[in-house]
Amino acid sequence: MSLAAIGGRTIPDQFLGIAIFVVVLIATFIGARLIARFVGEKVRQQHMRAEMVVVTRRAVTAAVIVLGVFLALGWAAQNANVTLFGLLVATVVAALGVQQLLQDYVSGYDVLLERHIGIGDRITFDEQSGTVTDVRLRVTLIKSDAGDLIVVPNSELFTKPVTVHTARSTTEPPK
Repeated sequence: MSLAAIGGRTIPDQFLGIAIFVVVLIATFIGARLIARFVGEKVRQQHMRAEMVVVTRRAVTAAVIVLGVFLALGWAAQNANVTLFGLLVATVVAALGVQQLLQDYVSGYDVLLERHIGIGDRITFDEQSGTVTDVRLRVTLIKSDAGDLIVVPNSELFTKPVTVHTARSTTEPPK
């Protein structure tokens, strides 16, 4: 059984499936390069460091290629379940990969919302003391007594005890 005829000759289904797979794969690689270039320019416009631009472009390229491979496999096999299964696996792997990062962002949101720690507060955390210099969404920056900069993920501040030595009321906004 065949799906197509070219010049009076029939093309077997296997060859047609391989041809579709190759065409979709080539289109995926071209699309990945174009999308990564576009996203890289957007990141560069935000005055990010060159390393961030490179990492972002690589991540976008990898994501588009993985999506395209599963799409090509599903199309070649003429079965949508292959594509859906591939997307499910890719989603689970990505979720496990960024789990800690998401935890830091959610914890940072809570740290900023609750305002227990503010810029200028003197805190003790994990047997280290210092003054909070910046509270960001993912990390909090602390300058130690020795003058070192300590970068603490907000998930650590959220899950472990922190002693705030600065005497200010909790209703007073941080500096």
